[in-house]
Amino acid sequence: MDKTKSFEELIVWQKSYAFTLSIYQYTKNFPKEERYGVTSQLRRAVASVTANITEGYKRLGKKDKLKFLNFAEASLGECQFFIMLSFDLMYLDNAAKTDLDNRSEEVGRLLTAYCKAIRNNNTPPPTIDAQG
Repeated sequence: MDKTKSFEELIVWQKSYAFTLSIYQYTKNFPKEERYGVTSQLRRAVASVTANITEGYKRLGKKDKLKFLNFAEASLGECQFFIMLSFDLMYLDNAAKTDLDNRSEEVGRLLTAYCKAIRNNNTPPPTIDAQG
């Protein structure tokens, strides 16, 4: 696995961020009465995916990294539910649902691959010298 200097260099982060922006664009057209319902829940969940990838990247230990990536996976599952619900409530048309489903699946595949790469990386995490 090549070393990166920033979470923004991660393809999984880039795709997740693009997915986040797409959700925000689509939910602009949701009914006003859903502002504190589906719109808020979907936006919160999708932002959590990208935020947890970011936080996981910054963690030093493999276990911590994987914990936050698992949070991202769980939030992605939440997004998938809200996309389905939004479609069934007719807030999203077929094209929008297909677009979001495809983006979600791609982020999911990349997250799985990133987790696998971290699990298989056997280099010990950096340690802090006790003397400072």
